Amino acid sequence: MLEALKKMLGIGPKADFKELIKNGAVIIDVRSKGEFQGGHIRGAINIPLDRIQSEASKLKKDKAIITCCASGMRSSSAKSLLQAKGFEVYNGGGWSSLNSKLN
Repeated sequence: MLEALKKMLGIGPKADFKELIKNGAVIIDVRSKGEFQGGHIRGAINIPLDRIQSEASKLKKDKAIITCCASGMRSSSAKSLLQAKGFEVYNGGGWSSLNSKLN
């Protein structure tokens, strides 16, 4: 059950987030502006989930994107939306968990 949920959310051992960042990946934090201001990964770009569709054209398709949020649900939705637009996207899950994987 847990593995099925992880697969659905796009969370798993398949992504080496440190390597992705080393190769120029961009972290998109899809939480609200207020949540982002309360703490975030250094260098992350804040694009709330409700603005992902309209802001996607400003992102570069030649760089991988790692989405994050508070728990992984919104970042999973953002991943799906961006993948549908042709981006290479990885769901980083919750921002604090992703941050600990990067440090």
